[in-house]
Amino acid sequence: MSTDLLINATPYEIRIALVEHGNLVEFYLEQPTEKGLIGNIYRGKVVRVLPGMQAAFVDIGLERTGFLYVDDIYINNAEFEKRMAKCDRHEDGDTNGCCGEPPESLCRRTPGLNIEDLLREGQDLLVQVCKEPIGTKGARLTCHITLPCRNLVFMPMTDHIGISRKIENEEVRQQLRKDIENLRPAGTGFIVRTVAENASNEDLEADMEFLLHTWSEVQDLAAKAPLPSLVYEDLDITLRVVRDVFSPEVDRVVVDDQKTFERVVRFVDTFAPRLKGRVVLAPTDGPIFDAYGVEMEVNRALDKKIWLRCGGYIIIDTTEALTVIDVNTGRYVGKSGLEETIFKTNMEAVKEIAYQLRLRNIGGIIIIDFIDMEEETHREEVFNALREAVRKDKSRVNILKVSEFGLVQMTRKRNREDLRHMMCEPCLYCHGEGMLKSARTICYEIFRRIEREAKKAVVSNVTLQVHPKVAALMLKEEAATIDYLQHRTGRQLTILPVKELHIEKYDIVWG
Repeated sequence: MSTDLLINATPYEIRIALVEHGNLVEFYLEQPTEKGLIGNIYRGKVVRVLPGMQAAFVDIGLERTGFLYVDDIYINNAEFEKRMAKCDRHEDGDTNGCCGEPPESLCRRTPGLNIEDLLREGQDLLVQVCKEPIGTKGARLTCHITLPCRNLVFMPMTDHIGISRKIENEEVRQQLRKDIENLRPAGTGFIVRTVAENASNEDLEADMEFLLHTWSEVQDLAAKAPLPSLVYEDLDITLRVVRDVFSPEVDRVVVDDQKTFERVVRFVDTFAPRLKGRVVLAPTDGPIFDAYGVEMEVNRALDKKIWLRCGGYIIIDTTEALTVIDVNTGRYVGKSGLEETIFKTNMEAVKEIAYQLRLRNIGGIIIIDFIDMEEETHREEVFNALREAVRKDKSRVNILKVSEFGLVQMTRKRNREDLRHMMCEPCLYCHGEGMLKSARTICYEIFRRIEREAKKAVVSNVTLQVHPKVAALMLKEEAATIDYLQHRTGRQLTILPVKELHIEKYDIVWG
C-alpha cells in the first residue's frame, strides 16, 4: 500500500490529508477567512508587563494581544553580560550551562532576570507566532525567530547546530553536523530536519543561502514597518504542508485543482526537484476525498466515542487544560478470562489512541484511563506498545509509566487548534457544557417559582410558556402536581407549548 498526500483546494477552503496504507493519519484545514498565524513575524509593542506571571502581552495588530513568556525573550549582548554578572555559577567559573541549561542555550533563557528587567510598556519588539490562538487565548509569541526551509531551520539568534532526533544513524548525524559547521556563518544556528538525512551538501548550501537571504529581507522590512504590523508571512498551508510532510516516504502528492497543482509543482521543482515527478493532478471524475474514503474518516474523528474492532471502545473528552481518554470493554467479552479480555482491549485501544491523537492533533496534557490490569507484565506491555505506537508522530510526545490506578499521563506538543475546535463550535444550547437540565428539573423549578410568586400576584390565571418536552411532562406525569398547585395557590394554570423556546427557558405570564 502507498502513502499519498491529498490536496483538496477550493476558493473557500483548503483541505489536506496524509493517507498511509489506506488510512487517514493527518488532516490539515485552512479557510481563507481564518488563515493560520504560526511562523509569521510581527513588529509588536509591549502593552502590559505582568511580573506575577513573568510574562507580557504584546500588541501585534491582531484582535487579541499575543502572550510572551520571560523564557522566550531574546537577550542582546549587553543584556547577556549583565545576566552573567548576576549569575553566581559564572562567578565561580562554571560555564557548563547557566542555571542547569546546556551551553548552547545560554542566550535562550533568562534565569536571574525578571520580566520587568527585560521589558517595559511601549517597548518595540520583533516577535514570531509559535502557537496559534486557541479558544479565548491569544497567540503564543517568541523573540527567538526561526525560519524553516526544506532541509534546515535557521535560528539567527542562537549559536547552535541541532540534528533531528529521528535521524538515528550516528555517522550520518556527525557528517551533517560537520557539513553545517563548515557552511554556516559564525554565531548563527541551524537545525537539520529529518528529511535532510539523504540531502547532499549542495542541497544544504542552497537552503542555507535562501534562509540567510530571507532573514536579511526580514530585518530590512522590520526596520521600516509601522508599529504594530506584520513583517513576514510564512507559506500558506498548501506549500507549508508540502514543505514539511512531502518526503521520499510519500509516494504521491495528488492535487485536485489546476492552479494549486501548478503552484505545488513550481515549489517542489525549486526545493526538492527529485520528487517533482510524484506530484500529479487528480482525475476530474469525482471528489478526491470520497475516492480515498477520507470524508468518512474525518467525520469519525469528530465523534466522542470510537469503537474498537474487538467490540470495546474509547471515549475522548476534552477540557481547556487537558484531554481525558477512557478505555472500556464495551461488547467484548473475551474467551479465556477477565484479565486476558482486559489486556487485549487495552492493547487494541493503544493503537487507536495513538492514531486519534495524531489525526485530531490533540495536544497538551493527556490522561489515559486504561482498564485496570492486575499483572505487572501486562501494564509494562501496554506502556511499551503506546511508546512504539507514537513513534511516527511528528509532534514531541512524553509518556509516563502506567500508574497504580491504571492511568497513563502524557504530553503532546500543540502548535495549532485540534480538529474538533477547527470544525466545530460550542452547542448553542449548552454552550459547550455538554449537559442540559432535565425536563423534570425544569418542571420543579417552575413549580417552586409559582409557589413563591403566587403570594404577591393578585391575578387568578397563570400561563406557563414552556418547551414542548416540558409541557408534555407537566400534562402527563406531573398532572397531579399541577392540580395540587392550582388548589394550593388558588390560581388556574394554563400550559402553552412553544417549540421555539430553548428547553431550559420558560415564561410565566400572570393574568
